[in-house]
Amino acid sequence: MAGGIFELRRDAITGWWVAVVVDRAYEAGRFARRAQPLVGSQCQNCTVPSMTAPWIRTLRPHAFRVAGDERGGGREVPDRGRAQGERSSREGDLQPGLGLVADVGAWLTIAAPYGHHGTLAAEPPQVVIRMLELARRSIVDARTRGGTEYVQVVENHGRDAGALTNHLCLDLYDLPQIPHRVGEELGGSARYVIREGVCPYCRLVREETASRERLVFEDAASVAFAPYASRSPFELWVVPREHQADFGLASDTQLTSAAETLQKVLRLLDALDGPPYNLVLHTSPLHQRVDETYHWHWEIHPRLREIGGLELGTGLPVNPVSPEQAVSELRARAGLDRAEWPE
Repeated sequence: MAGGIFELRRDAITGWWVAVVVDRAYEAGRFARRAQPLVGSQCQNCTVPSMTAPWIRTLRPHAFRVAGDERGGGREVPDRGRAQGERSSREGDLQPGLGLVADVGAWLTIAAPYGHHGTLAAEPPQVVIRMLELARRSIVDARTRGGTEYVQVVENHGRDAGALTNHLCLDLYDLPQIPHRVGEELGGSARYVIREGVCPYCRLVREETASRERLVFEDAASVAFAPYASRSPFELWVVPREHQADFGLASDTQLTSAAETLQKVLRLLDALDGPPYNLVLHTSPLHQRVDETYHWHWEIHPRLREIGGLELGTGLPVNPVSPEQAVSELRARAGLDRAEWPE
């Protein structure tokens, strides 16, 4: 296999660098990886046949314990989500100075109706819209309860992407800390607004729809594109046109458009033989006011390759397919030209 030139591209929001291979011929066979289902597992989301609409199931209440580092660098955080007087099952084992605290947060799942083991792309639109509505409500509820910092919404599609069930679902992690990636975006967005006077995501929406080089889909409320500094092959973002930091405050119009756009974009990915992927929501923290500087969005990361030594050793993502080539390939394999959009 011929080597390629690594084009170092900088993410304008986080400042992180990505090595994108730009002079290697695209080899479709390298990225033909179909999502594999779980075999021989009983679906825990199909134990209630009467569930004919999406519903929320708690997988583990109080799922996180802040342990800190090996020297006890954890911080004591109040577990305001626990009923007054209720004790952790391990509270008697906690040692002062080690940073161990009572269990906090939660791990939940938004499950599609009984028997729905298909893909999000193929699901009836009203089901996907309802699942996003439940995610929006869960963020609002977590903020009201207090005691945690961030709600992470994800879909793991396929065994290689970490799926634990074949049932269509969105997992929700109510976290006691703000994830590092989101923290980098928060800081980078704030610095960008101070420097440029505009939200970087709003600028991306304008520039990507104008150039159309990396554009995948757009409608009146949402824009889908491959980011310039894509960290993984065929990485795609879905960003609302209207500036909004908090998905918990998303309007019904934004939410419906996001659901429809996600389905259309994921149908395009089916042209890659239906790969495993991770779908993640990036939204504002529960208790920080970043209304002017942050912008919620969805990210899609197909799992099409293994992590190499360069990435492990340096932390520098290596993307073997440029985002421009990825978008061109997606549209070509779907039989679309620049004037057409997936239905």
